[in-house]
Amino acid sequence: MLTGSWGPVLQSTPRSAERQGCKEASTRLSGTRVSAARGRPGVCGGRAEPSGHFPVGTCGKKLVNTEEAMNVSGVNTVTEFILLSFPCSREVQVLLFVLFSVSYILTLMGNGAIVFAVKLDHRLHTPMYTLLANFSFLEMCYINTTVPTMLRNFLSETKTISFTACFLQFYFFFSMGITETFLLPLMAFDRYLAICRPLHYPTIMSSRLCINLVGLCWVTAFLCYPVPIYFITQLPFCGPNTIDHFVCDPGPLLALSCIPAPGIEFSCSILSSLIIFSTFFFILGSYTLVLRAVLRVPSAAGRRKAFSTCGSHLVVVSLFYGTLMVMYISPLLEIQLGYRRL
Repeated sequence: MLTGSWGPVLQSTPRSAERQGCKEASTRLSGTRVSAARGRPGVCGGRAEPSGHFPVGTCGKKLVNTEEAMNVSGVNTVTEFILLSFPCSREVQVLLFVLFSVSYILTLMGNGAIVFAVKLDHRLHTPMYTLLANFSFLEMCYINTTVPTMLRNFLSETKTISFTACFLQFYFFFSMGITETFLLPLMAFDRYLAICRPLHYPTIMSSRLCINLVGLCWVTAFLCYPVPIYFITQLPFCGPNTIDHFVCDPGPLLALSCIPAPGIEFSCSILSSLIIFSTFFFILGSYTLVLRAVLRVPSAAGRRKAFSTCGSHLVVVSLFYGTLMVMYISPLLEIQLGYRRL
């Protein structure tokens, strides 16, 4: 029998060995395997399983927690993204650059001409042309959020965009898009008043009210997405950093996150769907009333004039909302990204 001062020493030896073994195994832990402690009897109360995790004992729990902590702390922060855009040969890239450059310049020139014409001609200072000028100015801003970067990527070998620039593009691209979804219903409401309430139109839709409504559309649109974008920026991005799109879009960005974010994805989908469908049905209702009023006009010339003022707006609405529903409503139906990009 062992007595005296040796008793406490021998009693504490198993725990000391366990702590020492845990410390040694933890320090040699790398990636997802624990190779240093494999097959060593007495360490952590038994041998390691083939996967490298210990089946029993407190040390097994400590090692698993240590592994998870190292995996989280070892995340490499992404500082830039690669916009894949349209992957094709170099010759096709140059051809796309020329085509998009010509379209970009013509779009800027056309919309700029409308803005300056409305600004310089006082006879055009009416609500209808004020809305048209604001819509043209919005289109100029809208394409400037994406097209310059896309043109640069056509000729670039790296096709990179910084983390900050990517989310700034995301914010302005969505804010401009939401502004357009608010301006189009306002233009439809203006046409409804002009055709269905012609005698009350000058009193209801004054220039002051029109400018206030336009300003409200811009301000409200730019306040819709800062919070969702902030939460997306807080997600860990540890690679890969390739965005299969020509713009920093929430779908591809969320797909690159190291952890799933169903709450953020769901909230973005709900917000987009709410804005798109509410404004779309408002436009649909306005033009239903306009169509009913136009069909009651006795003269063919009057009906033709009414349809001519609304026809171009209906074309813009159809193209814009058709594109939005393909890009941001169809992801709920799991349509492939390539078709949404086209």
